[in-house]
Amino acid sequence: MAIPCDELSSVFASPSFWIQGCSPTRMAKQKQRIPVAHKTVNIDGLDIFYREAGSAENPTVLLLHGFPTSSQMFRNLMPELANGYHLVAPDYPGFGESSSPPVHQFEYTFDNLTNVVEKFTQALKLERYSLYVMNYGAPVGYRLAVTHPERVQALIVQNGNAYEEGLRDFWIPLRAYWKDRSEQNAEPLKNFLTYEATKSQYTSGVRNVEAISPDTWTADQYRMDRPGNKEIQLQLFYSYGSNPPLYREWQAYFRNYQPPTLIVWGKNDPIFPAEGAEPYKRDLKNLEFHLLDTGHFALEEDGGEIARYMANFLDKHVKKPAQRSPAA
Repeated sequence: MAIPCDELSSVFASPSFWIQGCSPTRMAKQKQRIPVAHKTVNIDGLDIFYREAGSAENPTVLLLHGFPTSSQMFRNLMPELANGYHLVAPDYPGFGESSSPPVHQFEYTFDNLTNVVEKFTQALKLERYSLYVMNYGAPVGYRLAVTHPERVQALIVQNGNAYEEGLRDFWIPLRAYWKDRSEQNAEPLKNFLTYEATKSQYTSGVRNVEAISPDTWTADQYRMDRPGNKEIQLQLFYSYGSNPPLYREWQAYFRNYQPPTLIVWGKNDPIFPAEGAEPYKRDLKNLEFHLLDTGHFALEEDGGEIARYMANFLDKHVKKPAQRSPAA
């Protein structure tokens, strides 16, 4: 039975040890972790921050983050896949390290976030990509997919909703705000913008709270507490009401185009529970489905498992460029 080189290297440390196909050079190559670069590009006067890892000659994965975080949610995932894939993760306006103009200078809607991300892909010349969508990333990514289905090679869905079944009790106060954008209905939503609520998004439903770094919710809350940012988030809470009317269009995209899809969903998520994952089975034939025993930010507790699922899935479904033959 073949033993992976990385396992052999931990057992046979002697530099004189050699086995066919497992030279020290190859073992070192297997362990190499490609670093993540941190960059900025100007889109319509906005500085859009993004993380990038891997060669642009490899298939691209466009990673779209959720609320209240940023591309930092992918900080550990990207190096795990960068040997074989090109990974790009932007911060939306109002999030992370991207520009955060006040609400009177930029209209924070999901249509506008999508416009910025689309122009971002054009600026980076991303002509084809797989989409990783989570939370807010789903309405942004699915808008992109419906507009440019020819660009989407595959979907990776992690707690990203496209069905009414996924909007349960958590969404009751948000539905009230969509119907009546009054201060009375806005007041309960401000509780979602507190330190306690942000921490809860990371810790609710996880197996081991001690495995979750407090750096996550601390960094997110620091940015949320910036002047004007709570107004930004309230605008987006209201704009989220524009998404459920599009669910049928997104579902039609799934049925008509049948993108290969990987579901890796934290089943204990109180915001997007497992009931929102199950309906994908109705519309997608080429579907790999995994419910993980964790919460909303599944990457924090099960990032290694998700990376393995992604590597196997992408290797199977996303065509890589042909290897060049060595020169004669």
